Amino acid sequence: MMRLIGFASAVLLSVPVQALAADYDIDSAHSQVGFAVKHLMVSTVKGEFGKVSGTVSYDPKKPEATVLDVTIDTTSINTREAKRDGHLKSPDFFDTEKFATATFKSTKVQSAGKGKLKVTGDLTIKGITKPVTLEVTGPSAEAKSPWGQTVIAASAIGKVSRRDFGMTWNKTLDGGGLLVGENVDLSIDAELIKKEPAPEAKK
Repeated sequence: MMRLIGFASAVLLSVPVQALAADYDIDSAHSQVGFAVKHLMVSTVKGEFGKVSGTVSYDPKKPEATVLDVTIDTTSINTREAKRDGHLKSPDFFDTEKFATATFKSTKVQSAGKGKLKVTGDLTIKGITKPVTLEVTGPSAEAKSPWGQTVIAASAIGKVSRRDFGMTWNKTLDGGGLLVGENVDLSIDAELIKKEPAPEAKK
């Protein structure tokens, strides 16, 4: 009997423990959503949304089960030019008085090679929802911050048409060009803080 118990214990110990999906909060202080768009069809203007929040569920053994739920504060737009930022906040573009946030919710995640994911989700801007695909590098391996937090990081790129979200304002230049490009390149850098389980209450 003792031999049987010992054999069973050895079998159980030899079975690899499967990691469970962990939940993470986006660290707003160390994350941003950047964008780039053509100006006068020759130069590129870049900007960012400085306030990003949300949650991510991620299991490195099952990356296809990853779930993202991201909120972007559109009032935090910054292109380093106050007049331009004011125009971008107006109804011609983001209309931040009515739509102070944009959201991205993943609908499908695929592995795209070692250390890479392809994330498709619903992007909602100005109340209009369209599918968008992001090419993600990461997430990184976990690391410990000086404050004892467990963190990971990831970056992503994507492309959207601003017209798809009702931002059709433009001016035609002499020669037929446009003042502002229609396609917008997105770049995301995110640091994620792992949610630690609450300590059990003392009996």
